[in-house]
Amino acid sequence: MAGQQTPNRIRGTQDMLGETADRFAHVAATFDRVRRLYAFQRIEVPVFEATAVFARSLGETTDVVSKEMYSFEDRGGDSLTLRPEFTAGIARAYLTEGWQQYAPLKLATHGPLFRYERPQKGRFRQFHQLDAEIIGAAEPAADVELLVFADQLLKELGVADGVTLQLNTLGDAATRAAWRAALIAHFSEHRASLSEDSLDRLERNPMRILDSKDSRDRPVADTAPPIDDYLSAEAADFFAAVTAGLDAAGVAWTRNGGLVRGLDYYRHTAFEFVTDRLGAQGTVLGGGRYDGLMAALGGPETPAVGWAAGIERLAMLIDAPAADVVDVAMVPMGAAAEAAALGLVADLRRAGIACDMAYKGNMKKRLARANARGARLAVILGEDELAQGVAAVKDLASGAQSTVPLADLVRAVRAA
Repeated sequence: MAGQQTPNRIRGTQDMLGETADRFAHVAATFDRVRRLYAFQRIEVPVFEATAVFARSLGETTDVVSKEMYSFEDRGGDSLTLRPEFTAGIARAYLTEGWQQYAPLKLATHGPLFRYERPQKGRFRQFHQLDAEIIGAAEPAADVELLVFADQLLKELGVADGVTLQLNTLGDAATRAAWRAALIAHFSEHRASLSEDSLDRLERNPMRILDSKDSRDRPVADTAPPIDDYLSAEAADFFAAVTAGLDAAGVAWTRNGGLVRGLDYYRHTAFEFVTDRLGAQGTVLGGGRYDGLMAALGGPETPAVGWAAGIERLAMLIDAPAADVVDVAMVPMGAAAEAAALGLVADLRRAGIACDMAYKGNMKKRLARANARGARLAVILGEDELAQGVAAVKDLASGAQSTVPLADLVRAVRAA
């Protein structure tokens, strides 16, 4: 209805055009190219799942489940949730689609995710991630391959400078149980010094206190017993194999004993690639081994390891990619020439030549548009050229111009 106000863009979402869209596309294209080098299969999973998939995988008491998920009841009365992360949906697909027969599976995907949180620089309510997983491989070599993949991706994006791989081990199940008990004892002795959030985490998720950013928690967290005091021999050997593999592959890393994953299904390797170039939002890629997740979703015990990276954050770090340019700008003058030009443009494009044609305007305006698009050549077709069966091909850099038979146009453009 005339006069109605146009609805605003939803807070925490974004519209992309020009350089912003080009940056985003460059990150995704680089990921697709590198994942092929590592023989990771591209997969797609639904944008929404049964709410239980995320509640069971992320933990009922986590902030993501209790505060940030976009959940709704559909017309059939089922509770559905827009995916807040990829791993749970991929694990569900692995269990329900019979993918176990193909294990070990190396999988990669990217796309939109949704979390209701306060928007800020590099953080949106609809955001996008790259995701890579290896499912069905218990060997430390899988962790190494994923980390080398991530390192190469960041290098090929040109963002590796100033990015550090921080690495830790969370041990096996026995290690985690012993360490968790020691952390509860330590933090319980210092309850009076802890923040409200950490007091809430003490019984549910004591490992999360270790990465608290609250200044009240840091003295207590920094003096907590290290996991190395509780590592089983098997867990120590696993971590040693991962670090040796990274050294062999030439991937630099640093140990961060405070790097944790609070949920019980995480095991062994935890890692983050961090930078100070994005202010407080320092992690550009992170992940770990989650051998207990499949069982938490009702499936058999299945080893798995994976990582995710925010496309928006990576796009902020990369140099602006070169804008798309066209090889040829078609400049027809007159109705008959415009009709003939449609066929010529189609022939050029089918031959793999990027070509554009303005819908209207005089020759000066059309040539100006061709220059603005970075076109290398202009093909000028007027009534006289059409009558002679030729076109004028102009080099827009040098100004040199030649006449070419229309039947020979594709060859002439390729040779120019």
